[in-house]
Amino acid sequence: MKKLLITLIVLLFICFVFAEDLGLMRSSLIMSTLWQTTSAEYHALAYQAYNIARLRLDEDLKVKRTQKRAIIVDLDETVINNSDFQVSTIVDGAQYYGDFDGWVKSAEAKAIPGALDFLNYAFKNGCDIFYISNRKLRHMEGTLDNIKKLKFPQAEESHILLKDDSSNKGIRRDIVAADHYIVMFIGDNLIDFEDIFRQKNIEERYTSVEKFKEEFGKKFIILPNPMYGEWEKTLYGGSRKLPEELKEKILWEHLNRKK
Repeated sequence: MKKLLITLIVLLFICFVFAEDLGLMRSSLIMSTLWQTTSAEYHALAYQAYNIARLRLDEDLKVKRTQKRAIIVDLDETVINNSDFQVSTIVDGAQYYGDFDGWVKSAEAKAIPGALDFLNYAFKNGCDIFYISNRKLRHMEGTLDNIKKLKFPQAEESHILLKDDSSNKGIRRDIVAADHYIVMFIGDNLIDFEDIFRQKNIEERYTSVEKFKEEFGKKFIILPNPMYGEWEKTLYGGSRKLPEELKEKILWEHLNRKK
């Protein structure tokens, strides 16, 4: 706790004292990470998501099903919290491409508020839990160690479906759906729910949300994540692998369109 407090103080100092020199990208990452790591509002929203999930599960448990029920959850920022790694990218200069492997191997991610209680409740009520993540296959050992350490249910390889050749989670969702009734999907990213949200521009993503607006809070339970996600990649036209200067220019263009 003391180390985290010191780190947060450093982040605040960087953000507010040197704000003019940081640039839009760096200052926005600092503030989004601080919100994720310090705001009680974030904790409240996470609890709210899992409280709603429990209500929806209780409703479904009253219905007789011929197939076994399943709950599909994403991992990062849905059941485990990687904000400590995000802090290290700001303070220590850690990079996702390279350093994230070490973070996964450390198995130090903490549980998202409400996630452990809900998934244990679902498992005790006869649901199979499947963790579908776009972590790479090489991350299996560290991922498994992490969720075992946190005592998540069904922490075993057969219930962790990671990315192989395709980032399309629909393929893995179909594997679960072949012999389960999927009660709900829980994630922090629209692609955790339906393939229709993949590889769309900003306007198309809004349109897709409208199409499924009745499912949010029912079949789809979404958690907040202002630090990263498909929304960020969409800003850059579908790829984060751009020079920092170009990313900065694009972000300013998006802001200027809102004037």
